[in-house]
Amino acid sequence: MREDVHRLALASALSDRVAVVDTERGSASKYVGLNGWQFDTIQPDRFSPLSLVEILGVAAGAGYGAILIDSLSHYWMGTDGLLEQADRRKHGTNSFSGWKEVGPEERRMIDALIAYPGHVVVTMRSKTEYVIEEDSRGRKVPRKVGMKPVQHDGIEYEFDIVGDLDHQNTLTVVKTRIHTLNKAVIPLPGPELADQIRDWLSDGDQVPSIAEYRSRALAAGTGDDLRALYREVEQNRLLAGPTIDLSGEPTVLGDLINQLAQDIPHRPLTDDEVDAVLAELNTADTLDSVSTIGRRLGKRVEMSPRGGEIIAAATARKTALSSPSQEAIHA
Repeated sequence: MREDVHRLALASALSDRVAVVDTERGSASKYVGLNGWQFDTIQPDRFSPLSLVEILGVAAGAGYGAILIDSLSHYWMGTDGLLEQADRRKHGTNSFSGWKEVGPEERRMIDALIAYPGHVVVTMRSKTEYVIEEDSRGRKVPRKVGMKPVQHDGIEYEFDIVGDLDHQNTLTVVKTRIHTLNKAVIPLPGPELADQIRDWLSDGDQVPSIAEYRSRALAAGTGDDLRALYREVEQNRLLAGPTIDLSGEPTVLGDLINQLAQDIPHRPLTDDEVDAVLAELNTADTLDSVSTIGRRLGKRVEMSPRGGEIIAAATARKTALSSPSQEAIHA
């Protein structure tokens, strides 16, 4: 069996809903049902960085708790990958001009990986890295210094755990933020490693999930609410979190919030929003506060099927606030 088994074992131990981005010609599908594992696969044939952002958005919207990308190297050297895109977009012989255009798309892909609302297991092909040194006789000789992932230099620093998996399926951790795994050597990584990862994650501060932020964005009634939510999401570094828009199309959380803010003046009020406005009108204690509610909602009241209820409630409230109190009449 190939190393796929242990990648799938880890992903399946991290979540009961697993999606696999299989760039290796359908190899992962051979293991569906093994050890009771059930997972869904997508087999892309093109590997632009933005296409992976879309895949992550669909997976997030479908509620997959773990996603396995086997392998991320295709998004570097595969068809439509970063190398090909940079070469295609260069101006003349200036190769750096192509990277200037592709760089933001690569950053968007990495940010989406980091902000995915679940566990992300990524594999990368590797190549042996050598340095040339002088031996005791003064001769130049190569010395093996380790394995280098087939991806952009420094990509390994983006992840919480990085390890080398050898042909005996032994994982050697070479970089990690989990102190208990520092320089660990783990034969046949699987459920035990997943338990350590979960224990470490449970010690951190809890922040709302991307799904929770999406629900809050959809429920927001004003541009001010959405702007405040955007700042909170930005503070928690989840603007690039993959999700889906109102049409079910893949997007990222920051773009969704911005789009909703632009759409608010042209969007009818939902039933929940109407109920909230009616409650707000019933407790308004000045004529100015009633008028403020009306200005805030603008034409959205007219576009809403229940807009008449709001107009009637606002009129009644203004009448009540304009009428002299019974105490004043009897005084």
